Amino acid sequence: MAKLPDHPAHEVDSREALVGHIRNLRTDLLERSDAWENPTLERYLDALAAWVESSPNWYRNFDQEMPARGDWTLFARALSAAVVSE
Repeated sequence: MAKLPDHPAHEVDSREALVGHIRNLRTDLLERSDAWENPTLERYLDALAAWVESSPNWYRNFDQEMPARGDWTLFARALSAAVVSE
């Protein structure tokens, strides 16, 4: 069985933790954008869509099942709300 790579995303288990993770990503982008493969919004959103599309393979690579009841609606609402939210 493949071991999950160490990554802060694997520790997100609540709304508050997700907020912190998103803020940490923003800080990381501001401080280390040269280390990001997708540092522009356009490239980031393209990569996000591609990863979500292929996410069943990511789970399979680590001998895990993709969560059947992931809250896709919350994620979509958050992404859309950020377009107009201050």
